[in-house]
Amino acid sequence: MKSPITGKEMKLIKERRSMNFRKEMFEIIFHYYRCENSGEQFTTTELDEVNMNQVYNKYRDKFNITFPDEILRIREKYGLSAAKMSEILGFGVNSYRQYESGEMPSVANAKLIQMVDDPKKFISMIELCGTLEEKSKVKLIQKAQLLSEENNRNSVNSNFKEYLLGNRMADIYSGYRNPNFEKFTEMVVFFTDKLSPFKTKMNKLLFYADFFMFKQSCFSISGLRYNAIDMGPVPNNFQSIFEYLVNKDEIEIQTTEFPNGYTGEQFKTRKGRVFNADLFTENELFTLEKVANAFKETSTLDIIELSHLEEAWKKNEKKKSVISYEFAFELNPF
Repeated sequence: MKSPITGKEMKLIKERRSMNFRKEMFEIIFHYYRCENSGEQFTTTELDEVNMNQVYNKYRDKFNITFPDEILRIREKYGLSAAKMSEILGFGVNSYRQYESGEMPSVANAKLIQMVDDPKKFISMIELCGTLEEKSKVKLIQKAQLLSEENNRNSVNSNFKEYLLGNRMADIYSGYRNPNFEKFTEMVVFFTDKLSPFKTKMNKLLFYADFFMFKQSCFSISGLRYNAIDMGPVPNNFQSIFEYLVNKDEIEIQTTEFPNGYTGEQFKTRKGRVFNADLFTENELFTLEKVANAFKETSTLDIIELSHLEEAWKKNEKKKSVISYEFAFELNPF
C-alpha cells in the first residue's frame, strides 16, 4: 500500500495491542501500514477486518459464544428460515440472520442458540412458542424427533470422529472453528486429486491451507489442531484419521519401497470419488488452489525444510506442542 502522504510504499507492521470490546480488553496482533517519513499509521478494509475478527473471536472464546458457521448449521438442520428461528427463540425478527452474518449475540441469546442444537431442547422451545400455528408446531416437533433418533443411531460413528478430531469448542488452537470432519476429508481428497502427495507432504499441505486461511480471515478451514513434530507441522491424530479415510474408501494410500530402505505412503484418488466443492466458501477454494499451485513442484524433503522455517514450527517443536493459529500471521510468503 502506498502512503497517501508521500506516495511511497509503506511497510506492513504487526504488533501486539490491547483493544476494547463490550467493556472487555483483549490483546491481539494488530495489523497496520506505517509511513516511514511521517510516522502516520493507516489500515485497509481487509486489515480492519483481520483486527476486529481477532477481537470478536477472543470475546466469543471467553464467553463461550457460538461462532457464525455453527449458528447457521443449527438453523439449517431444522430446515427453518432465519426469521422463523428468531420467532421460536423469541429474538427480534432479523436477529438470527444478523448473528449468522457475524453480529455478536448477547451471552443470553448465545446460550439459547447453543441449547436448541439439542433436538429435545428445541422441541421444548417450540412448545413454549405462542406465535406458531399448531400445524407448524407438529411438523417441527416431528422433524426434531427424527433428528434425535438419527443422532442416537449415529452416536458411535460421531463419537469416533470426535475422538479423531477432538470435540473441544472452537478456540485459537482450532482456528476458531469447530472441527469439521467432512471438510477435512474433502481437503484431503482435493490435494490427492491435484498432487497425489506422499503422507508427509500431505500433512504440510493441510497445515498451510488452514493457516493461510486463518492469516487472511482469522478462521481456519477444517477446525483441526496441528502439532509440531520432527518432520514439521501435522494434524493431530493424522495417522488414525488417514486410516479411517482409507477404510471408508475416501482415498487410497499406496506404499512404495525406495532404494535407500525408506518406505513412502502416497495418496491416490479412489475411482469415482469426486471432490465436493459445495462445502467450501469461495475464499476457502481459492486458498486450497493457491496452496496446491505453490507446492505443486515442491518435493517432500523441500516442503519439510520450508515448514521448519516457520515460526509455528520453530516455537513449538521442542515440546511437540499444539500450534496456536496466531502463528499464521508469521507465515513466510509462498
